[in-house]
Order: sequence, then structure tokens, then C-alpha cells
Amino acid sequence: MTESDDQTYVEWIAREARRPVVMGPAARTRIMDAVRAEPAPRRRFWHRLIEPRLISASPIASLALAAGLVGIGVFGGTFVNNRDGLTSTGLPQAVPALPIARVPVSDTVKVMTFRFIAPQAAKVSLVGDFNGWSVDETPMTRVDNGGVWSVTVPLSVGRHLYSFVVDSQDWIADPRAPVAPDDGFGHANSVVLVSRGSSS
Repeated sequence: MTESDDQTYVEWIAREARRPVVMGPAARTRIMDAVRAEPAPRRRFWHRLIEPRLISASPIASLALAAGLVGIGVFGGTFVNNRDGLTSTGLPQAVPALPIARVPVSDTVKVMTFRFIAPQAAKVSLVGDFNGWSVDETPMTRVDNGGVWSVTVPLSVGRHLYSFVVDSQDWIADPRAPVAPDDGFGHANSVVLVSRGSSS
């Protein structure tokens, strides 16, 4: 590749990264139906007790409070992660799951394999703008009865958003892929760029 080819490729990546994400009407309808189906939270007495309030404190008291919060964060972070790759809540810990294979099918479609590690999961799905964000559309398969889940999908050339859904409820973004802006529903999604031409 020449330097001008590299520059063209970088410009293509920058254009794709800036391109707005378009969500189909069917996906938007499914998401909004799910949001509307959630019951509204009821306010309890203790919620009113913990509402934010304006408190004034001296600089020394503020420093002592900040140091205490940092200590709690360090202790809590150590306590939350254990050796099984699970958090104390029982959710799988996010691990690298970048697409690992790129096989050209045509100039406009590539077959890509995604992998995700979730040893305690009963079911893992790949969701994204390429399958209407459907949890049932692209189920992943456990590899050799281990903790690795895998699926291979054809993707058109361009930018795609995706996430992994564990046990039909926990949405987990790919930690080593670029992250798209918040989707407006509290989920962070990962971005994969599928380029034209042969892959290495």
C-alpha cells in the first residue's frame, strides 16, 4: 500500500465514523414498546430521604469526604471482581470480543465472526443494526462446552453498531471496540467498520 492509499483508507474510516446511525422504524417501534411496557417506579419514603440536596461544607471537610469516597471506590472495585470472571452481581465480566475473522464474500459483503466470553451464561446473542436489534435473530453458539460463544454473520460494507445480550436481558458492549454515543435508552453499543477489498 502506498501512502496515498493509507490516507484514502483513513479518510474513509473518518467518514464512516461521522455518518449518523439510522434506526429502522421496526426496531424503533420494538424498543419503544419495550420501554412503555416497563412499569413506572414508585417513590418510597427512603427515596425522598436520599434525594440530592445542597450542602455546604468547609474545604477540609470536603477533602476528608473525597478521600473517604476514593477509599470506598478502591475497596469496592477490589471486592466486586472475583476469580471466576464474574462480578458480585453474577453478571459476566466484559472481555475482548472483536470480530476475529474477515472473509470477503463480495465487494459489498464480508463474513465476520464475533466471539464473546461468558462462562456462566445460558444464552448469548449478537444484536445490532444489521438484524434489527432482535435478541432472537442471531444466537451465538458455545464453543467446545467452554465459556466462549461464537457466531458468524455476513455484514455489508460500512459502519455497524452491535452489542452482546446475555441471557436475554444484560446488554454488554465490546470493551475493545470503539463505542458509539449513548443510544438514548441507556445502552452503550460497539462499532465495527467493514471495509471494501480483500482482508488480511
